[in-house]
Amino acid sequence: MLTPPLPITTAAAQAGRLAMRDVWRASELAISRSTTCSTGHDRLDRELPNQGWPRSALIELLVQQHGIGEMQLLKPVLASLAARQRVALVQPPYLPHAMACRAWQVNDRNLLWLKPASSADALWAAEQILKNGSCGAVLLWQANVRPEALRRLNLAAQSTDTWLWLLRPIAAAADASPSPLRMTLRPAAGGVSVDIIKRKGPHCEQPFFIPLGDMPVPLHIPLQPASHDHETDVKRPPAVVAARSATTVLV
Repeated sequence: MLTPPLPITTAAAQAGRLAMRDVWRASELAISRSTTCSTGHDRLDRELPNQGWPRSALIELLVQQHGIGEMQLLKPVLASLAARQRVALVQPPYLPHAMACRAWQVNDRNLLWLKPASSADALWAAEQILKNGSCGAVLLWQANVRPEALRRLNLAAQSTDTWLWLLRPIAAAADASPSPLRMTLRPAAGGVSVDIIKRKGPHCEQPFFIPLGDMPVPLHIPLQPASHDHETDVKRPPAVVAARSATTVLV
């Protein structure tokens, strides 16, 4: 004879919830005591553990090509951090533009631009900045990074109160990485298409669109994400005309 299950009282249910409050379920975004700062984009915040960029961690942004809007994606957090701390730009692909920074309300006096002679020097410089804690954030651009160098960067980031972003080509998405947060960025009309390929939480099922106010949008193309595999087909004005009429901005 089967015994019917005992009813769960309110007190028992509450005790169970308290016992399981520190247990993370794979179907939920991780919540920890680590410090985060908002990305400035509500849609992106909702997809990240603790709803923001994690501090003391290696964050990888894998871009289809430089200048598709990755700097505009980081603009809110850079403006916030540069207001009170220095931000190091290590081996960026383009020359930082002071007037564009001021237009973005980013304190250019707190921007530190480093142009090392080699990738090894750039990795060493980023690691030293992380270890001495002289900057609030480090942005490092690299094409090829060895696994041991990634591990060193991640360990250095964990030992400091500094935000670290590593910008790499999208081809690196297939490589293993100790980074707790990795995402790919592809161009889209009026913004970028973001695909989170690694995070502390459930798998991100599909890319999502983040609108960026300063990105050019042709009038005949609606605001929508680009294809996952191909860049949005956007007709751009000739380079000479664009250079004369467009306002200089960072992308």
